[in-house]
Amino acid sequence: MTKYILISILVVFSWSCDDYLERYPLAEIAPENFFRTADELKLYTNSFYGMIPSSSDIYGESVDNIITSSLSEEVRGSRIVPSSGGGWGWGDLRNINFFLENSYKCRDDNARKQYNGVARFFRAWFYFQKVQRFGDVPWYSGTIPTNDEDNLQKARDPRTLVMDSVLADIDYAIANLPAVKNSESVTKWTALALKTRICLFEGTFRKYHSEFSIPNADRFLDECIEAADALINSKVYSIYKSTPDKAYLQLFSSLNAIESEVILTRRFLADQQIYHNVNFYLLSSTQGQPGVEKKTVNSYLMKDGSRFTDTPDYESKQYFEEMQNRDPRLTQTVRGPGYTRIGETKTLVPDFAATVTGYHLIKYVAEPIYDSYEKSVNDLPVFRYAEVLLNFAEAKAERGTVVQGDLDKSIKPLRERVGMPGLEVSAANANPCPYMAAMYTHVTGANKGVILEIRRERAVELIMESFRWNDLMRWKEGHLVAEQFKGMYFPGTGSYDLDHDGVTDVVIYTGTKPGTKGPQYMKLNSDLVLENGESGGLILVNSQITKVFDENKDYLYPIPIEERLLNHNLSQNPGWDDGLDF
Repeated sequence: MTKYILISILVVFSWSCDDYLERYPLAEIAPENFFRTADELKLYTNSFYGMIPSSSDIYGESVDNIITSSLSEEVRGSRIVPSSGGGWGWGDLRNINFFLENSYKCRDDNARKQYNGVARFFRAWFYFQKVQRFGDVPWYSGTIPTNDEDNLQKARDPRTLVMDSVLADIDYAIANLPAVKNSESVTKWTALALKTRICLFEGTFRKYHSEFSIPNADRFLDECIEAADALINSKVYSIYKSTPDKAYLQLFSSLNAIESEVILTRRFLADQQIYHNVNFYLLSSTQGQPGVEKKTVNSYLMKDGSRFTDTPDYESKQYFEEMQNRDPRLTQTVRGPGYTRIGETKTLVPDFAATVTGYHLIKYVAEPIYDSYEKSVNDLPVFRYAEVLLNFAEAKAERGTVVQGDLDKSIKPLRERVGMPGLEVSAANANPCPYMAAMYTHVTGANKGVILEIRRERAVELIMESFRWNDLMRWKEGHLVAEQFKGMYFPGTGSYDLDHDGVTDVVIYTGTKPGTKGPQYMKLNSDLVLENGESGGLILVNSQITKVFDENKDYLYPIPIEERLLNHNLSQNPGWDDGLDF
């Protein structure tokens, strides 16, 4: 009987239908004989880990900070109301609620509370992602029989009700999950980390999106602060350190998650043929050619903590000069002068066949033996302590309660990792950065300077970890994706020794290609486009694409047409025209 149950559960877990309202095959898992022991609860809840982001969803960020050769519909501003799909899937929720309805059969109170905690952790995460995407959504705390017309035709519940329910779930998880350190399983610490993420998003979204008139922004900021404080004061995690010129890169290139900092990881194993594709993605000319955008490169501070954008002619500094004496995370994120692969001694300059901006990403890149397609095995962080510190600092600054001690226990450790000075509240607020202020147009008030600096720190520390889109959405700064994306500066056609080693690395030419071997040859207005043509300037990326961001609708996604046809009580999000008149 046990073998039958296990096989049936695997069938259920591989079920691909996303329709939350379709009847779950309860008879196939014989629920009257299952959910009796801690092992059976664990077996079922293990399926929820499939909700963890895929590898490409972790490292494949492409918004306004990292640019690829093609642009998503969100960035182009070309989204339309989908007929179906569109992120409106409820299968995961039904699996979670089915478990919660049946776990009472286990008489082991401690086990039941623990695995209910796992289930409610994932339900909180599930609903948080739905709210990020759609705003108001129906809240379902249980499975729905096919004859339950009231729930089948349920309207969207107010965001306030849904997020209060999310808070109740994540608080239950915090109270009942084990206080152990395990980067492969959700624990009390993972739940606290998720709570800081949820509450920072919700608090700042409510603050900056006054058009939705959602109350209690400060309540969520306070909840973020409280959860982050609990995790910080536990002293279970710390910022990984080795040497300032290597520590940041090592955190992501390490084959095994560095568990002093990584709270939850996505594990990859060569001996079990569990791979991802990050080396090939960043090194191949066929995988999108991702590169860091120029304004993001500009936002990295100097190593002494001063602002690069305060230096004369910063926009026209060439590669070698702009890379000197910068925040060491810059040259641990992209190839800088003197870059070598891990375990090798040959120096490499940016490969313009693999990056559209010239700023060639190296974050996550491990040894060359992992360069083949889908052969990378380094673990990928899903939650790490650095994010919690940033969430704490931002929530304190947005709440208006930040003091120097708050930054000393949050921003300072991140900068100390790379040998940089900390952030000073008084200095930041006395002289807000005009470059950052031009990017983040809604930041005002007495803490303007420190909020801008925390956003700078967040963009630098969390780049290529897929936070950027949601950050822009909650800050109401969607206009940034509609700006012209740019890359490295070249003063015109000619030969360039990028790393100043006496060897020509790049030749930009017009007309006939001047050679066939040696440097990288790039034909102007074919292989790359410069702002001022032969007179040079910054590389223009996707300059032929007209991008828009509609402030009246693009902060939320549309409800698919099929869902509204099935349930006429589902209202459409503002500004999205799906042709339906009910």
